[in-house]
Amino acid sequence: MKLLSWIVIILALCQTPAYSHNDCAKAACAEVKAKISNIESKMRSGYTRAQGERYEDKLRVLKAKRAKQCR
Repeated sequence: MKLLSWIVIILALCQTPAYSHNDCAKAACAEVKAKISNIESKMRSGYTRAQGERYEDKLRVLKAKRAKQCR
């Protein structure tokens, strides 16, 4: 539910002409960070080997995206 809220906020920010490209970049960065946090939270609650591999793959992609977007 929290992730859905972030997505709605990001879409609203990016479609409003009063906001700059920088605001959209910050919002996209916040979305990536929220997704990373969500996966890390799931990992703390336990997982199977297959789930762990999927989580690690998703984290790898998201962390690379964070490195590009969040400067």
